[in-house]
Amino acid sequence: MKFIERLRLAWMAQQSLLCVGLDPDPAKLPRHLAGAKHPIFAFGRAIVDATADLVCAFKPQIAYYAAARAEDQLEMTIAHIRRHHPTIPVILDAKRGDVGSTAQMYAQEAFERYQADAVTVNPYLGFDSLAPFLEYADKGVIVLCRTSNPGARDLQDLAIGGRTLYQLVAEKAVREWNANANVLLVVGATYPQELGEIRAIVGDMPILVPGVGAQGGDVAAVLANGATADGTGLVISSSRAVLYAGSGGDYAQAARAAALKLRDEINASRKVR
Repeated sequence: MKFIERLRLAWMAQQSLLCVGLDPDPAKLPRHLAGAKHPIFAFGRAIVDATADLVCAFKPQIAYYAAARAEDQLEMTIAHIRRHHPTIPVILDAKRGDVGSTAQMYAQEAFERYQADAVTVNPYLGFDSLAPFLEYADKGVIVLCRTSNPGARDLQDLAIGGRTLYQLVAEKAVREWNANANVLLVVGATYPQELGEIRAIVGDMPILVPGVGAQGGDVAAVLANGATADGTGLVISSSRAVLYAGSGGDYAQAARAAALKLRDEINASRKVR
């Protein structure tokens, strides 16, 4: 089954557009995990198990694992999701962007080593940097378009032939790069107007939306500008606001409460047109 088909099934079965990002910072882990053999895995496993019925996807961020020399614990976490929550897609947040054989290795890393269902990529080097990922027709390729950080305006707002760079990326994504129907876009929740512009360009193409929670994106504005006519089309990601909702022995229960609150807030703003 292709990634986007799996995502649509998760939207329906879970009645959720929420994605929980797994960004495990060793400095923020509960103290009682310090003696665990695999503390980052133990932390992520508990978060996953506590929130799996509330989400449409999980999104581990590879940098947090790699910086802690814990790539094996990333593999363990994804394997746990596949074994115990097999209907929930896994998005590897890696933002890869290179060319030639290097891009091929990055694609192999994401889809074969880590067994991710989708990966985030940077289109700045052009189509040949995306092609090795796109060749995995059953996997999702999530292209950075209008990111949530303040510095996004430095380049993404540049005018090119009467359009902004992010509009051009959206147009290429839907018209040139999506031959296998496996392309998605990243658009930050902190730019709801731009999200609406991009939705108008790409039609029903799914959009990953980071930036709610700790970054301050407005849920209602995201839904109003980004949802498709059936009230879906979005993967709304929150990481820190869920992961670190609690810091004691009940951190997983606190994460669940935060995820439930956000899931319900999202659903309250969903409208079918």
